[in-house]
Amino acid sequence: MFLKSIALLLGGTSLAALGAPALAQDADPALQDVIIVTGSRVDNATELRVSPDAAPVFGNDVTLLTARTPGGARIGNGELSGQMQYRGLFGERLNLRVNGQRFASGGPNLMDPVFHYAPAPLVQAVVIDRGVSPVSSGPGLAGGADAVFKRVNYSDNETPSFGYDFSLGGRSVNESLATGGVFGASTQDWRLSLLGSWEEGDDTEFADGTIAGTAFERGVYGLSGGLRTDLGEITLDLRRQNTGPSGNPPFPMDIIYFDTDFARLGYTNTFGAATFEASLHYTDVAHLMNNFSQRPAPPAMRQRATFADATTRGFDASLAFSAFGGDLSIGLDGDVAEHNVTITNPNNLGFFVTPFPQIEIDRSGGFVEWTGVMAGINTELGLRIDQNSFEAGDAITGPALPMGPLNLAAAFNDADTSGEDTILDAVARIWTDPKNGLSWRATLAHKQQMPGYIQRFGWLPINASGGLADGNIYVGDLMLEPETALIAEAGFDYASTNAYLRPTVFLRQIDDYIQGVPFDDTVGVINSPVEMIASMNGDPTPLRWANVDARLYGFDLDAGYDFDGPLRVDGVINVVRGERRDIVDNLYRVAPPNLTLGLTWESAAWSITLEGRAVAEQDKVSRTNSEIETDAYAVVSLYGDWHVGDGVRLSAGVENLFDEIYRDHLSGYNRNGFGDVPVGERIPGAGRGLFLRLSFAN
Repeated sequence: MFLKSIALLLGGTSLAALGAPALAQDADPALQDVIIVTGSRVDNATELRVSPDAAPVFGNDVTLLTARTPGGARIGNGELSGQMQYRGLFGERLNLRVNGQRFASGGPNLMDPVFHYAPAPLVQAVVIDRGVSPVSSGPGLAGGADAVFKRVNYSDNETPSFGYDFSLGGRSVNESLATGGVFGASTQDWRLSLLGSWEEGDDTEFADGTIAGTAFERGVYGLSGGLRTDLGEITLDLRRQNTGPSGNPPFPMDIIYFDTDFARLGYTNTFGAATFEASLHYTDVAHLMNNFSQRPAPPAMRQRATFADATTRGFDASLAFSAFGGDLSIGLDGDVAEHNVTITNPNNLGFFVTPFPQIEIDRSGGFVEWTGVMAGINTELGLRIDQNSFEAGDAITGPALPMGPLNLAAAFNDADTSGEDTILDAVARIWTDPKNGLSWRATLAHKQQMPGYIQRFGWLPINASGGLADGNIYVGDLMLEPETALIAEAGFDYASTNAYLRPTVFLRQIDDYIQGVPFDDTVGVINSPVEMIASMNGDPTPLRWANVDARLYGFDLDAGYDFDGPLRVDGVINVVRGERRDIVDNLYRVAPPNLTLGLTWESAAWSITLEGRAVAEQDKVSRTNSEIETDAYAVVSLYGDWHVGDGVRLSAGVENLFDEIYRDHLSGYNRNGFGDVPVGERIPGAGRGLFLRLSFAN
C-alpha cells in the first residue's frame, strides 16, 4: 500500500493516507489526503520522516490548514468565517462535511461556511478528497473535505479505560485564546466521549495599526457515543455550537450570534461478507447579524438587523460487498434543507422584508461505486443520480417599505418559484501500485451542481452573495440551470527513503457556471426598478446571477527531501487559472500562484522550522465583478515543536517574523469604519505575533 502517510512539512501539518486509525481505513492514499491536526505520529511504509503533528497556531479556522495543501487556498471573510478554496472553486461547489455530516449553512452571506463548525481544538484530522469527491460522499462540483472530530475509541478489553486529548493555545497578534478537547471512557463494547471548546480573541494587529471588527468568540459542547451489540453497532453524536459577537469586516454586517444544534444517529452491521451502514442526521441554525453593534452605526433609518435560520434533515444508507473481482457499494441518501431570512430595522417596527422566504430544497439520490483492479490497474468507478426539487414561499413586506420593493415582492409572489432538476455525477479514477517508489494516477469525471438558493431566489437587490463579499448587489434568476463540469487530471506520487514528490495537472471545463453578470445591457443607466433600488442601496450597477461558460486549469504539487542528518526541506506549489469561455474575462476570486517552503531541523524530541510563503501578483481579475488586482508578497515565519513527555507537546513560534504588511488576494474589502484600515481597501494579513500551544493526550 503506497504511502501510509507522507509528510507535508509545512507548518507542522502532515498528509497521511487513510490507513491512519479511526479515519478511513479502507481508503487508498491515491484518493485522499489527511491533514493531521493533533494525535500520535504515523510513519509511512518507506520510513519517510513525517512532520510534527502540532500545526502552527496562525488562527482559529481549519481552512488555514487546508490552504497549506496542494490545490488549497482560503477565502478570508473573518476570523471564524473562512472558506476553503480548492483549485479555484469554493462555497457550495465543494463537498464539505463535518464528522461525515452534510448540512446547509445558516447565513445568506455564508458567515458560517461549513468549517465554521469545526473548531481546531476539536478536530483530529481534515480528510481531503484528492481532485474530486467519490460519488459515495455525496454530490459536489469539485473536490471535498471532511473535518473529523476527536473521540475516545473502543478499547481492546472489557475493563473501562479512560482517554483524553486537550489543547490550550494563544496568539499575541489578537490576544486570542483557544482551548478544548475530549474526555471519555470505553471498553470493547461501548465508548463515550464528552467534548468542548472555547475560543475568543480581540481585534487583529498589523504593522500600521488595528484591523477593527475582527474580534470573535465561539463555544462548543457535546458528546459522542457508540454501543456494539449482537444486532450491530449504534452511534450517537450530539453537539451544540454558540458563536457570539464576531466581526466580519468584508460584509455589510457582523455576526451577533449563530446558535446551532447537530445530531447524528448511526447504525452499522455486517451480514456475512456484506456491510450495511445507515444514519439519520439533523442540523438547526439560528442566526442574527446587524450593521451597528460592532462597527460605526449608520443613521437610525439605515440600521438593519437580519434574522436567518436553516434546518437540514437527512439520511443515508449503503451496502458494501465483494463483486466483480472488487468491492461494490450501493447506497441511497437525501436531505431536506429549509431557509428563511428576514431583514428588519430595530428602530421601525413597520420595516421588515423576507428576501429569501420559506425556501425548501429537497434532494434524494442514489449511487453505485466499484473499486478493484482492472487489467492490473487499481480502478474506482462511480455513478450518482440526484433528484432535486425546490420552492419558495411568498415574500413578506412591512408597511414602511417603499413602493419599489413592494412591486418586486408582488412580481416574485406571482411567479412560479417551484421546480425540479436531475443531476448526474460519474467518476473514473485509476492509479498504479508503486514500482520503485513511483505510482501514476489519473481521473476523468462528469460533475454537476445545483444553483444555490441565494442565486435562484434572490428577488430583492441586496448585498447577499453567498460569501463573495465583493460589495456588489445581486439579484437571482429562477431559471438558472445546474452547473456541469467535465474534469480531467493526471499526476504521480513518488516516495523514496529521503524524498517525496506529488505533482498534478488538472482541467475543469464548466458549462452553465453561475456568476454575476451586468443586470442589463445599459450598464450605469438606471432604467429599471431593480437598478433604482440598487442605486438607493449604493450600487448603481447591480449584477444578476446567470449561467456562463468557464474553465479552470493549472497544476499543484507537494514535495520534500530529507537530507542526511537533522535537516529536511518541504514545499507546496499551487497554480490555478480561472477564465470565462463566453467572453474575455476571468473568474472572480481565484488564488494567485503561490509557493510555501519550509526548512526544518529535527531531533528526536524537538524540531524547529523556518518557513517562507511567496505569493505572486494577481492581475487575472474579474472585470465583471469589479475585482481589484493585488501585488506580490512574501512572509517568513519561525516555529518549533517539543515533545515534552509521553503525550505532551509544546509548540511555539513567531508568525510574520518581519512584520510584513501584505494583502492576500482572497481577503475581502474593508466595510468597517473603525480601526486603521480605510473603508474600501483590501484587508491586510496579521502582523508579527507570538503563538503558543500546549497539547496533551492519552
